[in-house]
Amino acid sequence: MIRYLSYPFWVILLHSQQDQRSRWELPLFYFCLQGGQQLKDNETTDQTDNSVELAEYESATGPIEFGMTVDYMFRVVLQKSKPARIGLISSALRIKRKDIKDVTIRNPIDPGEDVSDKEIRMDVRVLLNNNTTIDLEMQIKNEGDWPDRSVVYLCREFDSISVGEEYDNVKSVYQIGFLDFTPFKEHPEFVGRYQLRNEKDNHLYTGKLNLYVISLNQIEMATEEDKAYGIDKWALLFKAKTWEELKMIAQNDKSMTSAAESIFLSNKDYNIRKVILERQEHERYVENLKKKNAALTSENATLTTEIATLTTENEALTQELERLRDLLRGNGIADSE
Repeated sequence: MIRYLSYPFWVILLHSQQDQRSRWELPLFYFCLQGGQQLKDNETTDQTDNSVELAEYESATGPIEFGMTVDYMFRVVLQKSKPARIGLISSALRIKRKDIKDVTIRNPIDPGEDVSDKEIRMDVRVLLNNNTTIDLEMQIKNEGDWPDRSVVYLCREFDSISVGEEYDNVKSVYQIGFLDFTPFKEHPEFVGRYQLRNEKDNHLYTGKLNLYVISLNQIEMATEEDKAYGIDKWALLFKAKTWEELKMIAQNDKSMTSAAESIFLSNKDYNIRKVILERQEHERYVENLKKKNAALTSENATLTTEIATLTTENEALTQELERLRDLLRGNGIADSE
């Protein structure tokens, strides 16, 4: 408290107690005064900057450069915004927000820090109320392997007990994939919920293994129950292309507004933008390598076919040559090679 007192008061205080203080203490007090004032100024500046940026959000228009369909933005926003985590999980699992006591991130990152080459997945692992594990992932590109991948992710999270621990201590697990494609074209739906059940009578084997697929390209198929819990609005928020659209979707919902504000602030963060752009560049590089590899593989297959054809033709010509030589020898004509 005393470090924020005005400069004249400090001078009076120091001079009035000069006989009780050694001379070296005077510069120290001036230093503390300046340091305290600087700390106060810095705190005010941070708050002011944040307020300015949020004011900019209110007036933001035009296209959103990096929305939540960008996997890194998805992870950053859900880590930075606890209200967004609560709101999204409440809608996805169809539980009341008041029943969510805690949503702890189990695999936190430093937003804006370089991502390890080994950390390809941008999933968000959440511990809900200390008894349920939730794995949230955004996947835009259809690699053709989502059913197998999601089961692997689900089982990895389920296998969480230590050696010697009772099996009934294993936590319930939800793997929730937000996909911008339809994994089963013959069975399109907006929200698919899968569990381990008896194939004859649908009896539930265990409620601790749950796999949810939310197809962002099938929002129009949302059921009334989906709409009642608002998961369709979250899907629309993820897919929003402009700031006007985003704010329209998020209005009147605190958790969505928190997510929208975090999207805006993260889009203005140089380091976060840098990581996203580097990841996108890396993805383009990998995609180009795949295309080149596919082209070389195709070319190699073509050359292999041509070699096989030439080999066959060569064998046929060799046989024809032997036939002609036999014919010459049969007619008493010497083979001159």
